Amino acid sequence: MDRTTLAHGIGGAKDLPISPELAIAGAVAALTISFTVLALAWRTPRFDAATSGRRAPRVQALVDAPWFGIAARVVGMVLFAYTLLVAVAGKDLLTNPFFGMFYVLLWVGLIPASLLLGPVWKAISPVRTLNAGFARVAGSDAESGMYDYPSRLGYWPAAVGLFAFVWLELVYPYSTELGPVRLWFAAYVAAMLIGGALFGNRFYAYGDPFEVFSTLVAKLSVWGRRHAPGDSGPGQLVVRMPLANLDTVVPGPGLVGVVAVLFGSTAFDSFKDSSRWVRFVQSSSVSTEVLNNLALLGFCVAVGVIFAIGTMATGVSAGTRRSSLPGLFAHSIVPIIVGYFFAHYLTYFMEQGQTTIIQMSDPLSRGDNLLGTGNWSVNYWLSFHPTFLANSKVLGVVVGHVLGVVAAHDRAIKLLPQRHHLTGQLPLLFTMVGFTVGGLYLLFAA
Repeated sequence: MDRTTLAHGIGGAKDLPISPELAIAGAVAALTISFTVLALAWRTPRFDAATSGRRAPRVQALVDAPWFGIAARVVGMVLFAYTLLVAVAGKDLLTNPFFGMFYVLLWVGLIPASLLLGPVWKAISPVRTLNAGFARVAGSDAESGMYDYPSRLGYWPAAVGLFAFVWLELVYPYSTELGPVRLWFAAYVAAMLIGGALFGNRFYAYGDPFEVFSTLVAKLSVWGRRHAPGDSGPGQLVVRMPLANLDTVVPGPGLVGVVAVLFGSTAFDSFKDSSRWVRFVQSSSVSTEVLNNLALLGFCVAVGVIFAIGTMATGVSAGTRRSSLPGLFAHSIVPIIVGYFFAHYLTYFMEQGQTTIIQMSDPLSRGDNLLGTGNWSVNYWLSFHPTFLANSKVLGVVVGHVLGVVAAHDRAIKLLPQRHHLTGQLPLLFTMVGFTVGGLYLLFAA
């Protein structure tokens, strides 16, 4: 299968008929002005998980109803069964929808679904459903498992899983051959079932790469939960500002690793298509696979290290460890990730997503039209309107970074001593500016 068929990305400078210098200068100006306005007008914390949000009792009655949860699980299992069908019985052809379902609908589709509906993967997760079924048969508790989940592990299993996924997608030379992708998918399911059996559902909240990804993005939706002191249940469903919802992200070991992999891998995906990198790889005596592996790892590590330095290079209040600051500020990278994913995957998702839905009508490549979508045609409207596309991508990057600055500012005035409320945020602002310049540079260079 030809990798270029599913090659995604932003399309490069040909899709961006605007001045890169002007876009970068405007983005830096937007961040600087935002920070200045926040410093002058936003002097006390405004996000409080215990009080923010308006209750939505009717919606909560719906989503907390047992039948609704069962229906969500059924949807997840139907999609899982269909995925197994095309993975096991489907042919290793370009028309096999397994690749589009895996790389497009699952990976990229989780973002709009989670922004609109909340933590979608948690609701429909087939591995959660399978684990619950196995636990019932065995007479054990799917919620608690056999052991307590080690708190020191935190989000590191999810970070490793996410890196394994982006490695398969971006570096592995046979990423569009059915056998290797099918093997990765089987290994994922096996690892999740073992983790769930050992540590219960808590493992999925920290160890399932797709659930952690979906839950982080869902923190930018309007749907949240508010818990009373001592409340161990699901809590009250509330509607609140996305940034107030984002402030409820629970920090933990490995959270910086998760956001570094998400942001770093997407940046690498743009970089590996740039003419500079292509020329370097072609002229090097080192194999392309080795160079791409090192570059992918380097991008992810660089994002994590730069962010850690930017957050730790400030004064701290008594009782706050400097080493804990990267995790406490990691939530502010989520809007940047979403903005950059939007810019990077917009055309890919719209066009390859339509192609996948068309191919899903013919799972076994026999000319079937089971879903009635086989006769549809792909709408290339975005590709035919490059100016609109360019402006949308740049706007996505800029808005994501501005929202990140707002989230970081509110957290900073909670954590930093008053004398450092302004100067203490400057290293993080410089980090955000660096991410913005780098992201837009790659947007144009790909």
